[in-house]
Amino acid sequence: MSLIDFILNLAGLLLWLNWRAQPRDTLRLAPPATLAGTLRRADRPQLRGWQFPFALAALLSLRAIVYWQIGPAVNWTGKLELGVITVAFRSDHFWRMLLFSGLSFAVMFAGFLLWLLCVSILQPRTNESAPFQPFIRASLGKVDSWSRRAKLVLPLVAVTALWWLVSWPLTSWGIVLQPVSAMHRLEQAGVIGMGSYLTWKYVIAVVLGLHLVNSYVYLGRHLFWNYITALAQTLLRPLRFLPLRFARIDFAPIVALVLVWFIAQVLERGLNLFGRVQIPGLRDIYVKLPW
Repeated sequence: MSLIDFILNLAGLLLWLNWRAQPRDTLRLAPPATLAGTLRRADRPQLRGWQFPFALAALLSLRAIVYWQIGPAVNWTGKLELGVITVAFRSDHFWRMLLFSGLSFAVMFAGFLLWLLCVSILQPRTNESAPFQPFIRASLGKVDSWSRRAKLVLPLVAVTALWWLVSWPLTSWGIVLQPVSAMHRLEQAGVIGMGSYLTWKYVIAVVLGLHLVNSYVYLGRHLFWNYITALAQTLLRPLRFLPLRFARIDFAPIVALVLVWFIAQVLERGLNLFGRVQIPGLRDIYVKLPW
């Protein structure tokens, strides 16, 4: 069931991407003076603009019914993995399954936007010919043109506000514990907001991994690899003063990978060095609230 939920979330995300990309159909909007502009579809598109969000809403509603009908029979519980906490939804209640269906897609959708935001922060401002630049600009809108400092703060502010709103129906239905005060609710939302940065570790790992492969294996000249190199150079800039190059071998990407995953683990789970030095992670901080 969890795998089915993940696949249906991907289907919903593709519906959203098609909805956003439809007004920017290059074949339909190309000027007639070009060869591409003379091409026209022989038949009309099967889905119009308004039908994409309708199909997405129908998908989320129908799968909630399926979860409600099948979940109790297979003893399945819907779970939202939020990094800092895991929220469980009993499948024997339709309205809870409907809420879970919407929130499950919202978590994947938010993670996707956070990945795009991470790439937007890393990419050079002068790289207008980047292969993914139009897609990122279309997905993030005006946020893509913000300063790096503003984009760095955005996940904390946005996710904190969103979780503060979502926590109200979750606590009223007994899905999560009731906060002891309004400040406690805000503190919980703030910890969830800080945990949103943990999703960037996957983007950073992919970028550094591809850059490492491209550094030692010739994969041809392509804009994609130039783009990966530009992103990796932004990530490796804090390490440029360290002597990490020996002969023709550059250990900077490997060191950066290890540092990113170590910092992410410490932020999420904390650190305990021989029982003497203890650094609480976001999970520990969330459990120990309110302060």
